[in-house]
Amino acid sequence: MKKILVMAALAVCSFANAQKGTILVGGNIGYSSETVDYTNSETKSNQFSFSPKVGYQFHDNWTVGGEFTVASSKNDQGVNEYKTNDFKLGAFVRYSVPLNQTFSVFADLGAGIQNRTEKDYVGPNYTKYKADGMYVGVTPALFINMQKGFGLNFSIGGLGYDTLSYDNNGPDVNNFYFNFGQTFNIGISKNF
Repeated sequence: MKKILVMAALAVCSFANAQKGTILVGGNIGYSSETVDYTNSETKSNQFSFSPKVGYQFHDNWTVGGEFTVASSKNDQGVNEYKTNDFKLGAFVRYSVPLNQTFSVFADLGAGIQNRTEKDYVGPNYTKYKADGMYVGVTPALFINMQKGFGLNFSIGGLGYDTLSYDNNGPDVNNFYFNFGQTFNIGISKNF
């Protein structure tokens, strides 16, 4: 099944029918929900993310632009509840290679700043944590042209590094990830 998803993702990423001087508008929306039943308890977690981007195609293969992400997650463990809000703001550079009129492959290199707020609830009381940092990542993807520059984007992971430094002598978190084949994302885009 993984091989089929990888081949489908590679097939989807291979189209880029954009032309020099066009504006790219696109993005992803994500949602996940998980419930785990234990013998005497249950935990529930929900995550939502919204990641739009806008760019200018200054060459037939090159696009540069801005991106941001807003994400929220909630983990309810009965008495304890954890809420996290993330915000990222940055820029990206995209290099795309058309395979034919329907498919293109592209890679996005994105970098920017990020902010996280966490609240840990125990009953009605909570503890709040704030962190700031930066991120950089490369995401290869496939574009399928549906009609007149409107299409679907597919990716199966990427390579990246991010940091978070928590306030009030909190921890410094450095994260390197290489998650090819571990995630599957679908987005839409349109060139004007």
